[in-house]
Amino acid sequence: MAQPVSAFQAAYISIEVLIALVSVPGNILVIWAVKMNQALRDATFCFIVSLAVADVAVGALVIPLAIIINIGPQTEFYSCLMVACPVLILTESSILALLAIAVDRYLRVKIPVRYKSMVTPRRAAVAIACCWIVSFLVGLTPMFGWNNLNKMRRTQDLNTSHAEFVIKCQFETVISMEYMVYFNFFVWVLPPLLLMLLIYLEVFNLIRKQLNKKVSSSSNDPQKYYGKELKIAKSLALVLFLFALSWLPLHILNCITLFCPSCETPHILTYIAIFLTHGNSAMNPIVYAFRIKKFRTAFLQIWNQYFCCKTNKNGSSTAAETVN
Repeated sequence: MAQPVSAFQAAYISIEVLIALVSVPGNILVIWAVKMNQALRDATFCFIVSLAVADVAVGALVIPLAIIINIGPQTEFYSCLMVACPVLILTESSILALLAIAVDRYLRVKIPVRYKSMVTPRRAAVAIACCWIVSFLVGLTPMFGWNNLNKMRRTQDLNTSHAEFVIKCQFETVISMEYMVYFNFFVWVLPPLLLMLLIYLEVFNLIRKQLNKKVSSSSNDPQKYYGKELKIAKSLALVLFLFALSWLPLHILNCITLFCPSCETPHILTYIAIFLTHGNSAMNPIVYAFRIKKFRTAFLQIWNQYFCCKTNKNGSSTAAETVN
C-alpha cells in the first residue's frame, strides 16, 4: 500500500506539474513552428527540434515518473530501474543536440561558402539519429548491469531471485553513484559542455574577426551575414548556459554523495536541483521567442492563425516576412 502524500510531497508534485504544463506546450510550439515555416528548415533548427522533442518527453514522461519515484512505491528492482532510466536518456540527448548545434554554428562561420554542400538535410538527419542512439546506450547502461542490485543484495543478504526482489523505488536506490559520476558526468556531461564552451568561444572569435575585416568593405552582405550569425550564436550560447546552470548543481550534489558519504546534503538543495533540471525544459522556448526573430514571428503566426481565429488575408506577405 502506498503511503499518504505529505504536504511537502504535495507541494513538490504541484511544482512539477506546473513545469510540465509550461514545458510540453512550449516545446510542441517550437516543433510546430519549424514544421510550418520554410525559413526554419536548416540544420540548426532540425537539431533544435531534436532538443525540443527531448524537452517534451521530460514534461510528458520524466516528470510523471519523477513524481512516482518521489512517492516511493514498492516495486521490483528492474521495474524501478526502468522508471529511473528515461531521464538519463533524455539528458544525454539534450547534451548531444546542443553539441550538434554548436558544431553546426561553427561550420556556418568557418566555411560559409561550402556549408550548404557539407551540412545537407540527410547528414543532419543521420547526426540526429546517431545522437539518439548514443543517448539510449548511455542512458540504458544501468539496465545492462551497472546498477545497485548486487550491492543491495550483499547489504541485505538476500537469496531471493531478481524477479522477487521488491524495494522502495527511489532513484539513488537503483542507480549507482559510480555510474552517475564517473561515467555519466565525467564522460558524457562535463566533457561535451567544456567542448561546447570552446566551440562558442571560437565562433565568437571568428565572427569578430570577420566583422572587423569587413568594416571597410563596400558590400553590406558579409556584415549582414555575420551580424545575423552573431545574434543567433548568442541566443544558442544562452541556451547552453542555461542548460549548464540547470544541470551542474545536481551533478555536483552527486559528486558530494559519492566522494563524501558522511556529508549531509540538505534535502531542500536536492529538490531545488531537481526543479532546475526539469525547469530547463521550459526555458528554451522562452529564449527562442525573445531572442530569435524567426521563431518569434512563427509563434505569433501560429497564435493568430490557430488560437485567435484570425484568417490571414495576405498569407504571402506573412510568409515573406517570416523568411526575411
